[in-house]
Amino acid sequence: MRNGKVIIIGSNAIRIEIKGGHWSETGQYLNETVVPAMALIDAGYEVVLATPNGCPPIIDKVSDTAEHFGGDLAAHKRAQAFYANDPSMKARSLRSVIGEGLGNYAGVFAPGGHAPVVDLMQDQDVGEVLRHFHEAGKPTALLCHGPIALAAAMLHAREFRAALIAGDPAKAAAWAEGWQYTGYRMTVFSASEEAAAEEHILHGKLHFDMPFALTSAGGVVSTNPSDFEPFVVEDRELITGQNPRSDQAIAAAFVAALDRKRKSASA
Repeated sequence: MRNGKVIIIGSNAIRIEIKGGHWSETGQYLNETVVPAMALIDAGYEVVLATPNGCPPIIDKVSDTAEHFGGDLAAHKRAQAFYANDPSMKARSLRSVIGEGLGNYAGVFAPGGHAPVVDLMQDQDVGEVLRHFHEAGKPTALLCHGPIALAAAMLHAREFRAALIAGDPAKAAAWAEGWQYTGYRMTVFSASEEAAAEEHILHGKLHFDMPFALTSAGGVVSTNPSDFEPFVVEDRELITGQNPRSDQAIAAAFVAALDRKRKSASA
C-alpha cells in the first residue's frame, strides 16, 4: 500500500474470569476489527493483523450480527466475508512483527470485545509494541475494551492486573508507577455499559470495570453519559473509542492522524 503499514493487535482469548470462580465465553468483536481495517485499506494503508500466538482471533458470536452494522444485512455479510477471506486478516505473531522492525509501521490499532482484558493487557509483546509507538509519537488507537491493552506498556502489567482482580487498587496503582500514559485523556467501555454486558452477555460480574482500571493506572478517563453512543477522545498520539458504535468514528480519526503524521514526516 502506498501510505505505509499499520498493525492491528488481535486477542487470542476465548474466555474471561468472572466473580465466583467462573468463566464466560468471549472473543473479539467483528465490527470493531473489520470497520477500521477496511477504512485503513481504503485510505491506502496496508493492514497487518498480529496476535500473541499468531492465530487469528476468535470472533465473539454476540458481535456477529447485523445489529452491529446499523442493521445493514449487506454490510454484515461484507464484514464476514472480509474477515474470512481478506489476506490482511490472516494473522501472524506479534513477536514476528517486532522482529521485522516496528519502525516499518506507521500506526497501531487494537479493537475490543472483552478478550483484551484477558491477554492483551498483560502481554509483554503488546507492551513492547505500545512503548515503541508511544516513544515515536506514532498514532495509537484502541476501541471499546481495547484501551485496557494500554496497561501492557507497564513494566509490571501482570502484577497490575492481578492487584485489580484481588480488589487492591492501591497496590495496582503502585505497580502502575511510571506508566507511559499517565495523565493522558482517554475513553473506554463505561461502567454502566459494562453492567449491561455483565447482565445480558457475561451473566456474571467482572472483577473490575475498565474506567476504574485505567483511572487506577493514572489515565484521565471520560465517557459519554449516553450509553452505547459513539464517543472518541484524542490526546497526543493516543486515540480511544468508547464502545462498538464508535467503530466508524475512531476509524476516521485514526486515518486522519496517520495522514497528518505521514504528511508532516515528508514535509
